[in-house]
Amino acid sequence: MVLWEGYVSDEAMGTFAPIVVYWVYAGFYQLLPPLDNYRLHTRKEEEERNSVPLTMVVKGVLLQQLVQATIAQGLFVLTSKANPSGATVQPSIPIQILQFLVAMLVMDTWQYFVHRYMHQNKFLYRHVHSQHHRLVVTYAIGALYNHPLEGLLLDTFGGAISFLVSGMTARTAVYFFCFAVIKTVDDHCGLWLPGNIFHIFFKNNTAYHDIHHQLQGTKYNYSQPFFSIWDKLLGTHMPYYLVKRPEGGFEAQLVKDK
Repeated sequence: MVLWEGYVSDEAMGTFAPIVVYWVYAGFYQLLPPLDNYRLHTRKEEEERNSVPLTMVVKGVLLQQLVQATIAQGLFVLTSKANPSGATVQPSIPIQILQFLVAMLVMDTWQYFVHRYMHQNKFLYRHVHSQHHRLVVTYAIGALYNHPLEGLLLDTFGGAISFLVSGMTARTAVYFFCFAVIKTVDDHCGLWLPGNIFHIFFKNNTAYHDIHHQLQGTKYNYSQPFFSIWDKLLGTHMPYYLVKRPEGGFEAQLVKDK
């Protein structure tokens, strides 16, 4: 029994819950006080280095989410698994956990190779992926600010393939996609907050992805959103260390022996 059972279908929740979670979680970060003692970049850097206004970022994210919702709804309709009574058969908790882990690994694999290729192919980087890198200093609401083609190839197709390969039901997908959205938003929040569980349990975190967004790090740390496995296996991992700025906040600095 889940909270939405009897009110909203699992397919509708799987389609729209990640969108709601995105704006609630990103909005939480946006409404926080300045927190200058925990920022990876100063507010001045954010104003000077980013080349796209917040209003355009919001419009870009909404467009990507519209495409995601359309494809997700179609995918759920095509793959709904029902028994003769019409109710979807839910697997056991251990099976759902396994499906969750498989989906995480599949999503990481898809996004690593597509993301890396978008950097290596000059045409794709110039005309597609560079839009995401207009946010040199990332913030939460801009986590899904991408060119529409990148949003389709990287995030939407990546999510669909993860769902299909793992074999999860729409109900399990609600939890998986909401978790993936929260992790992605957190990776772009630009804050190194004490006690952040994502920083504790994942090496691929806010500082890790911040390195990738800096000019000297764009050829490294492609992995997203969960693990850094492919970066380490294929030689694109850039280690870093955090230093505290005298004026407040932190800075992720590259280890120069790469």
